[in-house]
Amino acid sequence: MKNTYPSGLYSLSFNALKISKLIAIACLLFFAACKKDAPSVTKTNNGADTTGKGTGTGTGTGTGTGTGGGTGTIIDTLTPSKVAVAALDDEVNTFMTTYDVPAVSVAITKGEKLVYLKAYGVSDKSKGTKAVISDRYRLASCSKQFTAVAIMKLLEQGKIKLSDKVFGDGAILGKTYGTKAYGLHIADITVDELLHHTSGGWGNETDDPMFSNPTMTTAQLITWTLDNRPLDHVPGTNYDYSNFGYCILGRVIEKITGKTYAEAVKTLVLTSIGITDMTIGGNTLADKQAKEVTYYGQSGEDPYAYNITRMDAHGGWVATAADLARFLVYIDKFPVRPDILTPASLTTMYTGSTANAGYGCGWAIAGDSYFHQGSLPGTATEQARLGNGFNFVILANTRSFKANFDFALDQIFWKALAKNPTWATGDLFLK
Repeated sequence: MKNTYPSGLYSLSFNALKISKLIAIACLLFFAACKKDAPSVTKTNNGADTTGKGTGTGTGTGTGTGTGGGTGTIIDTLTPSKVAVAALDDEVNTFMTTYDVPAVSVAITKGEKLVYLKAYGVSDKSKGTKAVISDRYRLASCSKQFTAVAIMKLLEQGKIKLSDKVFGDGAILGKTYGTKAYGLHIADITVDELLHHTSGGWGNETDDPMFSNPTMTTAQLITWTLDNRPLDHVPGTNYDYSNFGYCILGRVIEKITGKTYAEAVKTLVLTSIGITDMTIGGNTLADKQAKEVTYYGQSGEDPYAYNITRMDAHGGWVATAADLARFLVYIDKFPVRPDILTPASLTTMYTGSTANAGYGCGWAIAGDSYFHQGSLPGTATEQARLGNGFNFVILANTRSFKANFDFALDQIFWKALAKNPTWATGDLFLK
């Protein structure tokens, strides 16, 4: 299914400190192809939600444990914010009501301190289960950033170069995949081009292969694609957002580390920063993980009809908002907490390509701010590292086709910031 959204980032100058410009800037920040993990279904005329309406309300703070313990990890027994920020609560509740969203989880850091953490609504409508801060959500395309950081760690360890070829004789994956001679330029694709979505094909503009052949394994799908889907462009010359490209990067990580993708990311990234609660999600409702929310489709979408497990490296992670907030403070270039990547690696990761200066290695770029949205049937997510010292995470258990949904998700933070420029000074991260 072809994505109908524009694929390019607009060029803009981002100044997060000018509150009067926040809304206008945010209108330009996000392009839908920067987040799509699954193509949208054809909407019905009445936009009916076949699963029923969400609660649309809820300001419950929730309780629970954010990140668990484990050997060699940092343990936080996280609690929700004790003092409500009325402006943020108002924006969340308006968003939930407008777009029939059952549950939302929000985490905000300032100066690398977790200054706000809250859950809203119900995580399971059939049971009336109150949303809590320990709820885990599918991250959709906010999974790509973990793949990118894992690649940067391998780069620092000298185990990979961004210029390394991926397919063909002497390449990382060699001829593991495919049954035919590789098509024109496939053997020229580099790790760098996969990270920047400039591999030359297999993108949203021309039917991303990740949403074809749903019963195939990952290996079968890669082989089928190499055999049947030639490139559309010379690698490095054209930007086309590709979930399939990040699927390949997952296999690169596996080849180099000798571990499964999930275990490699845990070893390279998660364990060192104290995240032990993240996992790759399952496909069906019966596969729902412990502490995972229930997902609700709108406009005829079925959240449990996709092969989420096969999406591991581009859209498969399940996590809490606190997990993502912790991830951000260790890769944000801010000085309070030591980043897990070197300044050189961070600069590389947050630098665009000649084909699209506005998209780096798994991150959309606006000046000195880096961000990404994610979208699947039943899932909408956003994580952002901002040049003004804030980071924010917003997770929801539905997505809507009503006008401006993606923009409204982003605006939850910006509108609250404009109304409430002063935030708590304590740190909900214990360590």
